[in-house]
Amino acid sequence: MLIVGITGGIGSGKSAVTRELEQLGIEVVDADIVARDVVKPGEKALEDITAHFGNHLLTSTGDLNRAALRTLIFDDPAARKWLEERLHPIIRERIVQQLNNAQSLYVVLASPLLLETDQHQLTDHIVVVDVPEAIQIERTISRDKNNAEQVKSIIQTQMPRDQKIVNADTIIDNSADLATLKKEVAALHSKLLTLAKQAPYSD
Repeated sequence: MLIVGITGGIGSGKSAVTRELEQLGIEVVDADIVARDVVKPGEKALEDITAHFGNHLLTSTGDLNRAALRTLIFDDPAARKWLEERLHPIIRERIVQQLNNAQSLYVVLASPLLLETDQHQLTDHIVVVDVPEAIQIERTISRDKNNAEQVKSIIQTQMPRDQKIVNADTIIDNSADLATLKKEVAALHSKLLTLAKQAPYSD
């Protein structure tokens, strides 16, 4: 089966693209959702995190306090490295399971870190959703109620736009309105269906 990786910077509109594809009957494996699932109460990864960093990272209901963990690793590169080395293999394994279980004509792996991690190796075709940085900032402030400096600092931790574009098989320009995006996604879907029918994906 054809596996399509979809990525893009914060505020680029990856989710809008994947929602459109889901409405067209395509299954989407969302790396962000997988990353949240592997640290739910009862999961081994959450036990490892609390054993390493302490129970102060848990909420009163036993869930992971994501904000506290983000703050902790933001200022501590060694802590970030430990966390990534612990979580990335588990996340990858769970993603592979979900991709293998997909039944649609092709399957999408949506991941903000598709190109920064080895997740891109799981895919056959990479789609980058792209917008200018000014639009990234504007949309993210509107959505998350962050300030411009916070958004800029997040953008700086992600792979630069030009590097993402170089790695893309297809680029979706999402700087216009939703109606324009729907047309772009319909064209993308048609292209991917054609590709999915070709060897070796059709086997």
